[in-house]
Amino acid sequence: MPFTLATWNINSVRLRAGLVEKLLREEAPDILCLQECKSPVEKIPLEGFRALGYGHVVARGQKGYNGVAILSKLPIEDAGEMDFAALGHARHVAARLENGVVIHNFYVPAGGDVPDREVNEKFGQKLDYLTDMRDWFRDSRPQKAILVGDLNIAPREDDVWSHKQLLKVVSHTPIEVAHLGDAQEAGGWVDVTRADIPEGQLYSWWSYRARDWDSADKGRRLDHVWASPDIASAAHQSRILRAARGWEKPSDHAPVFATFEL
Repeated sequence: MPFTLATWNINSVRLRAGLVEKLLREEAPDILCLQECKSPVEKIPLEGFRALGYGHVVARGQKGYNGVAILSKLPIEDAGEMDFAALGHARHVAARLENGVVIHNFYVPAGGDVPDREVNEKFGQKLDYLTDMRDWFRDSRPQKAILVGDLNIAPREDDVWSHKQLLKVVSHTPIEVAHLGDAQEAGGWVDVTRADIPEGQLYSWWSYRARDWDSADKGRRLDHVWASPDIASAAHQSRILRAARGWEKPSDHAPVFATFEL
């Protein structure tokens, strides 16, 4: 039975609950993974989501920062979380579908503004987080698994508006790209979005700082959908809902979708 999954950094689920409901009404993914919820779990506004058919929820939260949640029409069970780099942050949660597929929802640290761990602790935390992801995937090679989320790295040259100009900008530096690539390789993960859309510029994030984000189009593909190799061929119909970036009081991220025939 096919199901459609979406991932979206919502940048405050309480502030943008109306946008989440709009997405659920208009796009109706079977599963929606949210990042940067910025809310304790007990204060996530679930009533409106449940009224739209999303009665199954697995989440981890904290006040004002981070936070990840999985909303589902399909039955899911809590499959735990990992505290990579021992940050004590709500940055990962997993849920298991009835068919045994495990969905991992990640919010990788952004890494601050300076790409140098000697002067920027946050950048070092980001690299350590990715290293711990790599080691975990290597030790427990994922099977029947989907990984989604805001990984805060645009790995390919055509995942950013200007490869040359962003080489020294956090999210596209060679060391970050290498760390993400090591984590992906360790798990054998397939980049579902790029398997479906192999060519051309592709973005899921546009800065709030741009006066007219749409016409300037200085985007980055920070949000990803990966699948373990045993189920990667079941994925198709990948897309990014760019229009959501233009909704009223939007997140700076757009939702990323994929459908799985599993």
